[in-house]
Parts: sequence; structure tokens; C-alpha cells
Amino acid sequence: MAAEEMRHTADAAGLAALISRASEAKSGKKRGLPPVEKWNPPFCGDIDMEIRADGTWFYMGTPIGRAPLVQLFSTVLRKDEDGKTYLVTPVEKVGIRVIDAPFVAVEMNASERDGQQVLTFRTNVGDVIEAGKDHPLRFPDHGPEYGKDSELKPYLHVRGRLEALVSRAVMYELVELGEVAEVAGREMFVVRSGGEIFPIMPADELEAASR
Repeated sequence: MAAEEMRHTADAAGLAALISRASEAKSGKKRGLPPVEKWNPPFCGDIDMEIRADGTWFYMGTPIGRAPLVQLFSTVLRKDEDGKTYLVTPVEKVGIRVIDAPFVAVEMNASERDGQQVLTFRTNVGDVIEAGKDHPLRFPDHGPEYGKDSELKPYLHVRGRLEALVSRAVMYELVELGEVAEVAGREMFVVRSGGEIFPIMPADELEAASR
């Protein structure tokens, strides 16, 4: 029992230290983000931190309820070539678990600029991102037949290799803006933003799913 308490105390102290270093990395960069892609610190192991599919952050099985703390951690997130996600500071890199995507797009605004539709998204940690060439929307392939029970899960590129899962409510708004256009010789159901076309699914599969 005493050993378990000591372990939890040590974990809490370690998290506090990590928070401090993350704060230092973010210090003076309120209008920007720390250059985590340029840092190459040593890997210091995994910690018991997890981002659930709904965007909730957990530490040692307990939700992190402080939004400013989650926002702070989100600025030092990085996904590497190995497919794993890390919290990165100039002096260390620690692994965390991500169930789906590290962010969730919880709001969308459709506007027009220079005669073109622009879709702007807000994530659960406060990022504001315009979908376009630098921040594409991705609609994973659901196979040759898009059945009624299939789940449409759009993703928006945020930065680096990090994406935001578009929430179900926002996904419905997104689909409402869809149209049929020819892409690579095939009629596709698409959505436009910032001069780019993002295919959602073949038009014939949409028609079949709508019956």
C-alpha cells in the first residue's frame, strides 16, 4: 500500500515537472507554437496519459479537467514517423496513448473569399484552422460499398502529422455543403474549401446509401 502511494506521488511529481517544462517551452510564444518539429530530445519512456476518441485527456485513469492545462499540453504534441504520439520539450520526449485523433473539430464556419468557399474549424483545444491546401480534409475509404451502417469519419490536418477528428455534429454540417463533381474521371460527392476539392465518396455510393 505504501509502495503504491509512493508510486502515485512520484507520478504526480513527474507530471508537475513535465507541466513546468511544457510551460517553459511555450513561454513567450502565446501567438505561436513551440517549434516541436525541430527538437530532438531523448526519449524518456511512456507515461500513463491518454487522449480518448472524444478528445478528453486522461492521466492515470482520471480526466484532466483543467482546460488551460490540456491546451498547454496540446501545444507540445508531436506524432513521429513511428506512428506514435509524444509530448515533446527541448529536453525530453515522452510517449502517450491516442485512441483516435489527438484533437476534435467541434465547430465550423462557412464563409466566402474571392468567390470561393472557405471552411474554418475550431478544435477542442482552441486551434482555428482553414481547410485548404495546407490543411486538407480527409475522408477514409470505407470500401467498395458505403452501407447505411458505415460511419463517415472526416479528419482535418492540424499540424505536423496531427489531425482533428471532425465531430459528428460538425460532420453533418459539412455534408450539407457537399456537391457532386468530377474527380479523376469519376462523379464524386465532394466538399470545397480554399480552392481545393476534397472527395467524400463516389456519388453512386452516396445514392445507394440514401435509399
